[in-house]
Amino acid sequence: MAILNFSDVLKNVGLDPKRVKLIRHSLGDKAFKKCYDKGMVEEYTRVQSETFSNGYDYWCVFISDKSTTAKFFACYKVSGGVIDTQDTKPKGFPLEDWFQGQRMFYNLERIDLLKEYEGRLLIEWGKSALVWAQKGTKEKPIVAIRDKKIFSGYENAILTYEELREIVQDPTAYESWHTALSTVNAVYLIVDRENGRKYVGSAYGKGGLLGRWTHYVKSLHGDNKLMKELLCDYPDRYTHFQFSILQLLPKAVTPDEVIQTETLWKKKLLTYEPLGMNAN
Repeated sequence: MAILNFSDVLKNVGLDPKRVKLIRHSLGDKAFKKCYDKGMVEEYTRVQSETFSNGYDYWCVFISDKSTTAKFFACYKVSGGVIDTQDTKPKGFPLEDWFQGQRMFYNLERIDLLKEYEGRLLIEWGKSALVWAQKGTKEKPIVAIRDKKIFSGYENAILTYEELREIVQDPTAYESWHTALSTVNAVYLIVDRENGRKYVGSAYGKGGLLGRWTHYVKSLHGDNKLMKELLCDYPDRYTHFQFSILQLLPKAVTPDEVIQTETLWKKKLLTYEPLGMNAN
């Protein structure tokens, strides 16, 4: 018998488990994976059948891989919705055959009652993994509450795409990373581990390095010409990208000075095409 179930957590923060619906998304689902990679978990979740939320005021969303455990993503308050027509489709939503007017596009408000557990709380969903939506009263044993991930230093920041995505999408568990990366300007390096080709870029202004790298997580290519061409030929190639920092720059640095430093690194590392992925 579990010492603590997720329903106990709901009660502790003042939520009635009877009014909460539990939703499990799987990274093994190709459609969900596309939305997850684009940072559109909430948008994906909002599209449900007309009767899906009958009797429920809140949705608690979990994400799992191939195991029967699931990580808590967020809790939302539900307040009606509209038919999922094309004009309600969010910009950049990756599933072309969705929003055909056959389902509802629900209004969700992310609430803070369970914010401290986002990305940290792990439950055992159970063997009925195919039953991806269940009642909040269903016993879901809490397997673990993971510690927050401490920033390891700028010189040690060598990240795969998957690691960077987790950092970007989980600001609670990676609070120190968000603080560190958002407060610096920098010249950074992306390496395609499949063939060794390199790309040098720079980050400055609002959001700092975190803002720039977040764009890569959401777009997969950061609007870089040669990366776009690469992903057209090899759509999953972004999963081979490695991110690191070449040089930190003072906050007071001008855009021209940033570009000069970036250009110097391009020359040093020979990242211009055809050897690298810098088009200019």
